[in-house]
Amino acid sequence: MVSSVPDVPPRPLPDLPQREPILTLPGALTAYVLLIAVIHLRVLLPVEWEEWTVDVFGFIPKRYDSTLMDVDFPGGTGAKIWTFVTYSLLHANLAHIGFNVLWLLPFGSALARRFGAVRFFMFMAVTAAAGALAHLLTHEHALAPVIGASASVSGTMAAAMRFAFVRGSFLSFGRSDADAAAKVPALSLVQALRNRRVLSFLAVWFAVNIVFGVWSLSIGTENVNVAWQAHIGGFLAGLLLFALFDPVPHTKHAAAALPPDLPGR
Repeated sequence: MVSSVPDVPPRPLPDLPQREPILTLPGALTAYVLLIAVIHLRVLLPVEWEEWTVDVFGFIPKRYDSTLMDVDFPGGTGAKIWTFVTYSLLHANLAHIGFNVLWLLPFGSALARRFGAVRFFMFMAVTAAAGALAHLLTHEHALAPVIGASASVSGTMAAAMRFAFVRGSFLSFGRSDADAAAKVPALSLVQALRNRRVLSFLAVWFAVNIVFGVWSLSIGTENVNVAWQAHIGGFLAGLLLFALFDPVPHTKHAAAALPPDLPGR
């Protein structure tokens, strides 16, 4: 005796959420890196034009020296304004670009996902200006132009520390997809400054920059010294001004989202 079992159509599998790889660059960061690369093509210009570009768009502290009489710098009055930002898009060589991009990959990527394009570009401009201001305050009469995105890169590193170690974020042990990892609740400034991992990161970062400053280390094969005061200016701006740019709702209990071995205090 044979029993027949009616055919049952297979149930469709539920759609699984698409996860974006953690290392995929967001569009805003990709555009920023491409902009730096395109601008660096200035090295193909004749030497006098390349020097003119640095003089007009690089940050020169002596441009703001009130003791100078009848001395005109290229760019005039306008350069006193735009060079607070434009200097960050110029670089000395490919090694200089590579060093900055290397640090932007994890920290800038997380921040670009969290802020969105407009906030991200505004943040990079503000931290660049903060770095230029810090350099100006410590090099009032310097004639050498400052160039490079290091102040903004430092700002992204500082800002990312406000959420990087929260459970599910990109430096925690339980991270998920890239977008989710970038949008976990952030720690308040007080919580961050009480967190042992954040404090360890801050200590190492400041120690490295002080070493660069004391020994006047340079990047690449050219004699390009590191403007470490600008790094500190950008870093402090990123750490302190993070909340002004952050669109993710804050919570008083963000510290509870830290991994168990990372106490919030």
